[in-house]
Amino acid sequence: MLEKKCEFNGEEVIAEFEELTRDATAVQRETLRRILADNASAEYLQGLGVAGRTDPDSFRACVPLATHADLEPYIARIADGDTSPVLTATPVTSISLSSGTTQGKRKYLPFNQELVKSTMQIYRTSYAFRNRAFPVEDGKALQFIYGSRQFTTKGGLTATTATTNVYRSEEFMPTMRAIQSQVCSPDAVIFGPDFTQSLYCHLLCGLLYADEVRIVSATFAHSVVLAFQTFERVWEELCADIRHGVLSPTRVTAPAVRKAVSALLAEPNPALADDVARKCSALSNWYGVIPALFPNARYVHGIMTGSMEHYVKKLRHYAGGLPLVAAEYGSSEGWVGANVEPETPPESATFTVLPNIAYFEFIPLTTSDGGACADASYAEAEPVGLTEVTVGEHYEVVMTTFAGLYRYRLGDVVKVAGFHNSTPKLKFVCRRNLMLSINIDKNSELDLQLAVDCAAKILAAEKLEVVDYSSHADVSCDPGHYVIFWELNAEANDDVLQSCCDELDRAFTDPGYVGSRKARAIAPLELRVLQRGTFQKVLSHYISLGAPVSQFKSPRCIGRSNAGVLQILSGNVKAFFSTAYD
Repeated sequence: MLEKKCEFNGEEVIAEFEELTRDATAVQRETLRRILADNASAEYLQGLGVAGRTDPDSFRACVPLATHADLEPYIARIADGDTSPVLTATPVTSISLSSGTTQGKRKYLPFNQELVKSTMQIYRTSYAFRNRAFPVEDGKALQFIYGSRQFTTKGGLTATTATTNVYRSEEFMPTMRAIQSQVCSPDAVIFGPDFTQSLYCHLLCGLLYADEVRIVSATFAHSVVLAFQTFERVWEELCADIRHGVLSPTRVTAPAVRKAVSALLAEPNPALADDVARKCSALSNWYGVIPALFPNARYVHGIMTGSMEHYVKKLRHYAGGLPLVAAEYGSSEGWVGANVEPETPPESATFTVLPNIAYFEFIPLTTSDGGACADASYAEAEPVGLTEVTVGEHYEVVMTTFAGLYRYRLGDVVKVAGFHNSTPKLKFVCRRNLMLSINIDKNSELDLQLAVDCAAKILAAEKLEVVDYSSHADVSCDPGHYVIFWELNAEANDDVLQSCCDELDRAFTDPGYVGSRKARAIAPLELRVLQRGTFQKVLSHYISLGAPVSQFKSPRCIGRSNAGVLQILSGNVKAFFSTAYD
């Protein structure tokens, strides 16, 4: 029965999408009507005087814009066992946890079956367009995905990441089979207790099914890059396992994982081991390792926008000529849009909003200098509806979901790139609340990325690259200064690094920063060059706190409250101070 339910016809899915987006205004009105009618008895809505009304004007008049802090007390009651209709009429089935890498603190969010449905819808929609561009038949997906640790809240609800809630749903595996994305690895690997063991086994399972792999993917681009950086170190051990038909007793110790993967190994396969070894030996600096190992792979897929854009260059190196396809746009709170133009390079990817998965509003954002992302310099106008946005303008996304979030400010800044029929195509710009600031200066996540890219050109001339980076506004001394943390792929000489430091300082062009630097109100920028493997320690730190590997994003701006990460990034570094304004 499940197989029948999940039969897949890509052209039918595309036709449904075209119909859905033809009159997005009407679909949005109906979506809001459904959300409000279904949840009319919710305490939150009743307390605001919605009184059963379901039209957009009444809704906006009664319900204020909200942040997570506004809804946190209600969600806490649900987590603690309040089964009355607090945010939704039907009880919340589980709690989703945000990654915690953005703010250093994990947010609790309500999760229900409607979010599973919208996830399957967006997966199927994106896949239909991907499969039209890059047809895939009868194969598997090498997916570097990891179930996260879960716990039970005081009220008896399961709490884990949104992705794990989806992976554990009844619909996930049948849908993956239907859209030719059946994973190579057994469930025991996905839900294994140790990330490094699961990663090793994902690689091994991928090699065992090498000719069947059609898609290589992960939730985030970082996970694919990390997987093949790991492969560079362990490929000979993987070959030994395949050659002897025995799983490494030191690499994999978890009993359930060993049992599941050993069943796939079954018997020695020296021919495959020799083939993998020959391919690895023939590569130059691991360029094109993905198509070399998986000759029938059609593309590499994952979230590659926002803070993940930094990893695209390295991913392109590993992918050789294989297309990189940016995955869907969403968050722990819910989905926003699908990538219906998969042939577009990730750097230019846009996401078309599905008008029936939530009710969307957009806060127009304007800046005095035309910039896009400096939080305090934005002037906000009244929110507009999904179809009322203007091409070329910047907005903050506001969502009303089927899981009990009402007029919820997502904190994402997007730019409207165009329209698909009557629904907008969004380009992700940055998070609003990630910022370097000492006094009147305001530099965003995007400003930081552009500065790093600019300075990294100096490294490229030396055949060096930035593996990962972060930042911190150090106000422990007066005047305060920016600290940029870099991990490089190899040693660089001091003259080159001093030049990079100066270039980083010059690359922050925010008028408040430039003026403050010239007036000595902000001290010279500091570049700290970290030991290789430091960001792996940051990842391990977050995992030790219960953060999910599948949702991990290197923190781009670290606040003073995040002392654990600052301590890791401050150990055994080589420091340089800018002379750009001397």
